[in-house]
Amino acid sequence: MPEFHQLIDGYQRFRAGAWMAQRRRWQALADRQAPPVMVISCCDSRVDPATIFDTVPGQMFALRNVANLVPPFETGGGLHGASAAIEFAVVHLKVRHIVVLGHGACGGISAALKGGNLGVEGPSFIDHWVGIIGEARDRVLAEAHEDPQRALELESIRVSLCNLRSFPFVREREERGELKLHGAFFAISDGELHVLDEATGRFDPAS
Repeated sequence: MPEFHQLIDGYQRFRAGAWMAQRRRWQALADRQAPPVMVISCCDSRVDPATIFDTVPGQMFALRNVANLVPPFETGGGLHGASAAIEFAVVHLKVRHIVVLGHGACGGISAALKGGNLGVEGPSFIDHWVGIIGEARDRVLAEAHEDPQRALELESIRVSLCNLRSFPFVREREERGELKLHGAFFAISDGELHVLDEATGRFDPAS
């Protein structure tokens, strides 16, 4: 299977090219990081936030998961990978911005719309995870949108922003003006980025 070898070939190109070109930056980052921005995006292979925003190493602290979802704050239950990453970014790295980046043709959103067990035997991790937007899904379906996929892709961003504000350390820093939350949507088919205006609720083209 050649796929892994293709990754190694890519590493060799990176090591000889981009790493050498930014060698001093990489060496400076070896001891510490201080990214000003956290991006919460989908793990979809077509939506790499570093590529979309054309960032350099150390500029962005990234959390990627199915459907770019943020769970509500809670301290019980199971493991909390997403919540731990958010805490680390806000409390320890002191990021000044958090961007929730959704995208078009999202498989996680499609799974939420379909519901059910998603074809696996026993409990579905995906079905449980996208339950975060269960109420939003029901609302979108009840409103009979012409394109429920796109409607839920956008609504999931709003839900994640709301859930971010349920974390006390996020809410307190936002209220003090130390942290700014943003919602954004990347349309894969046309490469356009839309940014949420929370005052109007609209996603407007980035300018």
